[in-house]
Amino acid sequence: MNVLMHGCKWACFTTTSLFMLCSPNVYAQAVIDPALVAGLMPHKALYDVRLSSKKSGSNISNISGTMFYEWQPTCDAWVSNHRFDMVYEYPEVPPVRITSDFSTHESFDGSTFNFTMQRKRAGVLYEELRGSVNTGNAGDDNEVVYSIPQGVSFHLPKGSLFPMAHTISVLDKIKQGKKFYNATIFDGSDENGPVDVNSFIGKEETYKPADKYAQYIDSDLVSSNGWNVQLAFFPLNNFEEIADYEMSLVVHENGVITDMLVKYKDFSITQKLRALEPMVNACVSDKNGNTQAH
Repeated sequence: MNVLMHGCKWACFTTTSLFMLCSPNVYAQAVIDPALVAGLMPHKALYDVRLSSKKSGSNISNISGTMFYEWQPTCDAWVSNHRFDMVYEYPEVPPVRITSDFSTHESFDGSTFNFTMQRKRAGVLYEELRGSVNTGNAGDDNEVVYSIPQGVSFHLPKGSLFPMAHTISVLDKIKQGKKFYNATIFDGSDENGPVDVNSFIGKEETYKPADKYAQYIDSDLVSSNGWNVQLAFFPLNNFEEIADYEMSLVVHENGVITDMLVKYKDFSITQKLRALEPMVNACVSDKNGNTQAH
């Protein structure tokens, strides 16, 4: 899942795509896809989301729902989509259904990043975000500019990463045998700006799907090695010494996430893999990751 960042926030609309540029008679200039070179596999997955624990005094009685995730490269960028369908239960009031759709378009070279999100309560839109980053010269400081809502912008420190670039970096640290990794990330799923993420890479994990879901999970996609990775998120615009939230997940060397535990201040939730299948690459790629349009 996006692969580390996506799924950590319950935000989440339409995707900006280059598919229309990829006609049979027009071939794009070959572009190297770092994700495919690193061994990541385009896929879509469905997760069960459940309340795992809550602290005394929390106003949440229960949380349940699903999260659908898909990721694939186009001709020169990665496109990811998340769709959450959640029910929140509270004491002495009716349950609330929240749906959210969140999509990103991240260029292979990190020069552009577009994001869009919609949240609905009982089918009624109550929050929408849309914006972009154009990094210009590589390595420079850059600005996030929101078109919805207008007037919102953030400074991105030099070296900041977008979600897929961060995932590739974490997997690279795993291959190097590193245990700790720190990075500044922006994913566009809220109005809080970039976050500082501390990663701890733990032991290697194997995955065995629950019997009731095994037939819906592509075994080839979960047969690769997986590692337990713990993440702590610190908003750059809020100088707190305690993490805003923490996450523990099992990520496989092909980018698939099979288990996730997200710890907030008042409660924790789990995301368990329910269905998984590969996606067709939107562009033809060779063994070196060079891509051309179909």
